[in-house]
Amino acid sequence: MITYDELNEQNHRITELSNVLHYLFKDRSMCDTGSCCDLFYRYVDLVKEHIEVVDKEMYKDLLASPDDKVTNVAKNFMSGSVEVKKILREFTHRWCPSSKKKDSLHIKDHAEFLVDTDELFEIILQRIQDETEHLYPLVRSLSSR
Repeated sequence: MITYDELNEQNHRITELSNVLHYLFKDRSMCDTGSCCDLFYRYVDLVKEHIEVVDKEMYKDLLASPDDKVTNVAKNFMSGSVEVKKILREFTHRWCPSSKKKDSLHIKDHAEFLVDTDELFEIILQRIQDETEHLYPLVRSLSSR
C-alpha cells in the first residue's frame, strides 16, 4: 500500500516537471534538446504511474461504501483517470514520433504545441489538486472509522 507521503511526493514531482517543462517549451529551440525530451518523457511516465497507483489503491474502499456520495466520488475520479489516460495517449500520439523512441518530439507548429502542452499541464495539475483536496481526505476519513 502506498502512503500519502509517497502520493504527495509523486504529485510534487509531477507539478515540478510541469512547471519546468512549461518554462522550457516556450523557447522553441529547447523543445528539440535531448534533455528537454528526457524530462518530458519522464513527466509522461510519472503521470501514468501515478494514475495507475491511484486507480489500484484508492477506489476499493470508496466503492464499497454504502454512502452514494462516497461511491460517486470514486466513480468520478475513475472516469477522470480514463480521460487523463486518453488525453495523454492522444497527446503522445500527436507530438511524439514513436512511443519506442523517447529522445525527440515532433513539433511542426510550435504555437499549437504550446497550446496543447498548456492544456495537458492544466488538466494534470487540476487532477492533482482535486486528489489532494478531495480524494485523499475522503479515503483517510473512511479508513479512520
